[in-house]
Amino acid sequence: MLVTAAVGTGLIAWSGEPRLLPAAVLFPAFWALAPTQVCAAFISAGYFLAASRGLPQGVSNFYGAGFEAGIALWIAASVLFVGTHALLWTARPGGGRVIRYAIIAVLLSVPPLGIVGWAHPITAAGILFPGWSWLGVGAAATGLLVMTTRYRPIAILTLGGLWIWSAAYWTVPSLPQGWIGVDTNFGGSNGAYAGYEQHLDTINRGREEAAAGAKVVVLPESALGVWTPTIERLWTRALDDLDVSVYGGAVIVDETGYDNVMLELTGLGASVRYRERMPVPVSMWQPWLSLVGAQAGAHADFFGNPVVSVRGNRVATLICYEQLLVWPMLQSALGSPDVLVAPANGWWTGGTDIVAIQIAATTAWARLFNLPLVLAINT
Repeated sequence: MLVTAAVGTGLIAWSGEPRLLPAAVLFPAFWALAPTQVCAAFISAGYFLAASRGLPQGVSNFYGAGFEAGIALWIAASVLFVGTHALLWTARPGGGRVIRYAIIAVLLSVPPLGIVGWAHPITAAGILFPGWSWLGVGAAATGLLVMTTRYRPIAILTLGGLWIWSAAYWTVPSLPQGWIGVDTNFGGSNGAYAGYEQHLDTINRGREEAAAGAKVVVLPESALGVWTPTIERLWTRALDDLDVSVYGGAVIVDETGYDNVMLELTGLGASVRYRERMPVPVSMWQPWLSLVGAQAGAHADFFGNPVVSVRGNRVATLICYEQLLVWPMLQSALGSPDVLVAPANGWWTGGTDIVAIQIAATTAWARLFNLPLVLAINT
């Protein structure tokens, strides 16, 4: 029954509807109620695998491989989450169990384990405590810890009441004045980047938004393709007569791999504003390749540039995978940003709800810290 309940919680909380995220706060209670360590492992696996159920199809889409490869990576990704919960589980109730769950929550929030710390229940803080900022993080963390004690009925009633109140007065994050996010439908494939025709189409979209009054146009991850001096000239000439900044995703290649970045473009030139802190493991971030002298894929700047300046605004940026993790947003929040920008390239997520889950998580973070939110997604 506990395993089934954990699976149901994972399915509901991580369905892509932000207002359902608070269901995730029940997971610590199921973990604490496990009668054995093995049962705790199965409860953790049920929750994680249900929450990340889109991964097999996404992997199959990305690599063009059979569904079996996706299943294998899906199970492998769960190992750290399940192992952490199983190893730190204890049959003894009381303060020791609370401390152990607190350790689990922290370990799965920051590197190295936090690299695969998806489906973290703390994400629900933004739905339960909108606008509470760091006080909301603390309140949600306290609720999660109480869920592991015999006082969990009080936590369930309290958080349930807050959940109902939040749903009743639900509002989506606003756009910052003068900003617009551009969604595209260019699709994609593994290793392919923006071609000339795509650049022209994207330039036209940007010019249309600028003509409509936008001062900052946000483009999806990788919308600008592999960045070269030729591409820079194409864009700066196209923007030369406009008072607009384009904040868009590009790839900058070097001899050891590449950086997944966000550039600020104007008619005067281009500047790298943000370097992705946590690219997708395996498909992008492949540091083990450097051990055999090969290019190591995307660079990970784990704690770099949490807040950057774009047209005079303090911007927190979460590129795609980072939207599913905990530490990138919390680190950015320490810098008191004015805007949260969330670009993504979701061409490989067809047939899944991965993009919807990313939007739900990002919406929760924006509501928690009362930040305007700009989304820009390619599908």
